[in-house]
Amino acid sequence: MEGLWRSERIEEESMSKGFGNILKQAQQMHSRITQLQEEMAGRTVEASSGGGMVNIVMNGKQEVLSLRIDPEVVNKEDIEMLQDLIVAAVNEAIRKSQEMMTEEMKRITGGLSIPGLF
Repeated sequence: MEGLWRSERIEEESMSKGFGNILKQAQQMHSRITQLQEEMAGRTVEASSGGGMVNIVMNGKQEVLSLRIDPEVVNKEDIEMLQDLIVAAVNEAIRKSQEMMTEEMKRITGGLSIPGLF
């Protein structure tokens, strides 16, 4: 009976150490993710629409840093086309920014998909 109790105690200690290791790994991953998010603010993507008539530069935090519009596309008779080009360029920049973040997250998580991260 005493051997069984000792065996259960050893198993509990082993499980406790395993859980502690999981927590430590989770804390390290959280730290790396926080660092990555800070780094992404300094990285940029560029997207354009209309064959380069509208150009957007966005950082990894999905903030628009610059917008360039070719003067040839500015026509007060067709503002709707310009608006469409801007929306298309912004959406493409967002997609590229998200893709950049997803690729970096895969490096950190070893390809493991963790819901809610990205």
